[in-house]
Amino acid sequence: MKDFLVIALKYLPPYKRLIIFNFIFNILSALFAVFSMAMAIPMLEIILNQGSEVYELTAWSMSFDALKNNLYYYITLMKDNYGAGWALLFVGIFLIAGTLVKVGTSYLASYTSIGIRNGVVRDMRHQIYNKILKLSMGFFSDERKGDILSRSTNDVAEVENSIMSSLDMFLKNPVLIIVFLVTLFIFNLKLTLFVFLMLPIGVFVVGRIGRNLKKTSRKGQEKMGDMLGVLEETLSGLRIIKAFNAEPRMTKRFDGELDAYRHIMNRLSRRRDLAHPVSELLGTIIVVFIVWFGGIIILNDGSLGVAGFLAYIGIFYQIINPSKAFSQAFYSIQKGIAAYERIDAILAAEVTIRDAENAENIAEMKQGIEYRNVSFAYSDRPVLKNVSLTIPKGKTIALVGQSGSGKTTFVDLLPRFYDIKSGAILIDGKDIRQLKIHDLRGLMGNVNQDAILFNDTIYNNIAFGVENTTKEAVINAAKIANAHDFILQTENGYDTKIGDRGSKLSGGQRQRLSIARAILKNPPVLILDEATSALDTESEMLVQQALENLMTNRTSIVIAHRLSTVRTADMICVFHDGEIVERGTHNELVQHEDGVYKKLHMLQMRNS
Repeated sequence: MKDFLVIALKYLPPYKRLIIFNFIFNILSALFAVFSMAMAIPMLEIILNQGSEVYELTAWSMSFDALKNNLYYYITLMKDNYGAGWALLFVGIFLIAGTLVKVGTSYLASYTSIGIRNGVVRDMRHQIYNKILKLSMGFFSDERKGDILSRSTNDVAEVENSIMSSLDMFLKNPVLIIVFLVTLFIFNLKLTLFVFLMLPIGVFVVGRIGRNLKKTSRKGQEKMGDMLGVLEETLSGLRIIKAFNAEPRMTKRFDGELDAYRHIMNRLSRRRDLAHPVSELLGTIIVVFIVWFGGIIILNDGSLGVAGFLAYIGIFYQIINPSKAFSQAFYSIQKGIAAYERIDAILAAEVTIRDAENAENIAEMKQGIEYRNVSFAYSDRPVLKNVSLTIPKGKTIALVGQSGSGKTTFVDLLPRFYDIKSGAILIDGKDIRQLKIHDLRGLMGNVNQDAILFNDTIYNNIAFGVENTTKEAVINAAKIANAHDFILQTENGYDTKIGDRGSKLSGGQRQRLSIARAILKNPPVLILDEATSALDTESEMLVQQALENLMTNRTSIVIAHRLSTVRTADMICVFHDGEIVERGTHNELVQHEDGVYKKLHMLQMRNS
């Protein structure tokens, strides 16, 4: 319970006004519930033909005896003057009015609790999403997308249920139970003390049932993450699954996760659902003993009449529901704590890529970029080894080499998608770790080998990340990227939605949109990672020409596998096993006997 109080104190303070109103409405609902049950006593006495006692009207006051005396005076007066039927109706009207206020305040309590619950869930999802955006790329290398999705959806839903249960547990049920118990003490002290002897038995049994629920619930949430991970991989790799006839293999894998989740949830649900029948059985046992003990009081003591005893039983039954809700809330809170621990693994994760204290602004690049003895490794696997390179402003640098040689990692370090392990990367002589990340990335435009687009319109994809742009600028960028003509042929032109990751477009069309996006940003530094690899021959020539025009007087870093696309680069750097093993212009590098670049060039010439 201590863990849950920490969660509550973290998320509930912004909603303290709603919490106060919720508490007030719950008190009013409980008081009028007691009033409604109390009004049943004179009705029962009239029906049972009891209540022959003579009452005299006294001065009105807030004491229970005065209110009871005067109410009975008017009921007796009406019964004597108009008959028992009209007296019964008179009492019934009071009962209806009390019930109306009770259900009205009960609804208002629920109304405020819904605002609290949904507000907390919104805040939590907002925190998770913002944290995901802030975390470095390295965090997601160690986590499965499906598990992150599970934490953001299913785990948050569990916390939502837990919050609702906790609000009832702390704001509603205690109020109801306290008000009803005070009323029972007023009715009969001895009988209520007997009830207090019986209740701890029920509390002990319910507590035993709930043991280890948190641990089982956490296993269930983890297994849900595994299951969503398989589903996410299936959707991403559906083309490959079908191409390799791997449907049975993936079905077997998914069914395995599904069955494991089913077994865990069976254990969890059976233990949770045991609470209701056990608490109902315990409630019946307690009621039987109360009836037995109350009967003795009626027969031997005479301090409690039949009508009063029936009302006593009615009020006691009002305690049973919030008491059972306590046990249900206990299970829900245990599940919520387990779910929040998984959410907190994201929220508490360290943001390793962050602005330094007193980070400097940068609006333009005046001199150039320098990689100085840069080394980097993913975990313990070295990727770059003591790499140094100077990139003057306005020059085009091409990176070539075999796959896995470190080219993409080299450019990913520049916008600080990852931080280097040793050495330094400098812009105009300033370490990029001393510059504001937003400004640093604002200097750069990226076009990746895999065109990353969003399920939005063509216009919004091109204008992505560029504030206050115009349609004319978007269209101009599309024309330069050779995308304008095919855009006009789509169903709604620039307002056409392109589907998940641009699934409604061809590979070449997707790549041209990502190039148009970089052109519109108009950055001083361009990073092109195989930007023309997905284009047909004709489009490649047109886009390559457009890119060359765009790169004029700009600093460009181009990753290429086809050497023909980088012949005009000011410098070509050849990567091999995390090191730059050769550098120079195309003409200089092809002159190197037994050089890596010359071998690559000859191999591509032979295959072309």
